[in-house]
Amino acid sequence: MSVPFKSSPIEFNQHLLFPSNIFDLLAEDHECYLYTELFQQLDTSAVENSYQVKGQNAYHPRLIVSILIYAYSRGVFSSRQIERRCREDLSFMFIAQMNCPNFRVLSDFRKLHGVFFQDCFKQTVKLALGLKLASLGHISLDGSKFKANSSKHKAMSYGRLKEQEAALSAEIDALIEQAARCDQEEDKTYQERTGYELPEDLKHKQGRLAKIKAAKKALEQREEQINPGQAIEESKQISFADTESRIMGKKGSSFDYAYNAQISVDADLQIIVAQHISQNANDQQEVEPALEALQETTDRLPEQLSADNGYFSGGNLQALEHTASMLISPLTRAKRPTKYLWTARTESWSRPTLNTTKLTTSLSVPKDRS
Repeated sequence: MSVPFKSSPIEFNQHLLFPSNIFDLLAEDHECYLYTELFQQLDTSAVENSYQVKGQNAYHPRLIVSILIYAYSRGVFSSRQIERRCREDLSFMFIAQMNCPNFRVLSDFRKLHGVFFQDCFKQTVKLALGLKLASLGHISLDGSKFKANSSKHKAMSYGRLKEQEAALSAEIDALIEQAARCDQEEDKTYQERTGYELPEDLKHKQGRLAKIKAAKKALEQREEQINPGQAIEESKQISFADTESRIMGKKGSSFDYAYNAQISVDADLQIIVAQHISQNANDQQEVEPALEALQETTDRLPEQLSADNGYFSGGNLQALEHTASMLISPLTRAKRPTKYLWTARTESWSRPTLNTTKLTTSLSVPKDRS
């Protein structure tokens, strides 16, 4: 006797007898319904004013930003994949209202309206606070290294930059002298050409020299901002491809050019309530910009702020002292054997003056960090 397996529904390969809504196939508590209601509250007037009456009608900015935010929240970042999801995924089809913008429309909108996305983030945080999805009662701060669009092989140290600048300048001078000598035999050398073209070697070396000078200037400006009035170490490096990135190390991987992305997460439902990008390789100066970003986004300060031992530094403690009256609790060992957590508590929501703030207790650091 054969095992009776379940069979497919009869209507699987047939047309439905009565019209139905395909979105009834989604669960009643699917998150796309909540996302849609939240997206309807977004103020897109700043972007709408940039559109022209002439030409083909465009998709509404609220529709595009809704698709992008929903896709990013689901871990889909490729514009081509987002377009595909709008054709195949029911939740994406519901968010897009059965529209399917081309991937170029999606990517161009993201590139052109970066400032608007920042404003949308602030709007969504305030909506979350209004819906009691976040309370700012307890904020956890942490960072992660994101690789820059650069390579260690496309970088050069300050000492090497000075050597290459001098060497290329000498080579260019030699090429110019050679071109001057060749001018004496112009007819024989240039034949049908005008005689005013630059030699190919000279074009290449001049371009390379310009890049080296630009990178050297950017490095000098960066070091002057970090260490004013101090001599630049010969070993300091800078990337030709991305002069704003910094060499950073990530646990379990090698050093590379990257950025330090910091996020503040509300403990209630793990909603990101503030974020900022840093060029610092560690987290020892990140509490102050994190609190400033939180104040700018929510107009409030958290009751508690927790961070790991990477944030334990004099600069961060001073930032807490100058921002609000804080109570620092001792480090406690987390689940990971090498992780320690410390917590700062505020006494009130308001921002006190510098004269009235003080650190109420000191932070004790465990000696055993094995």
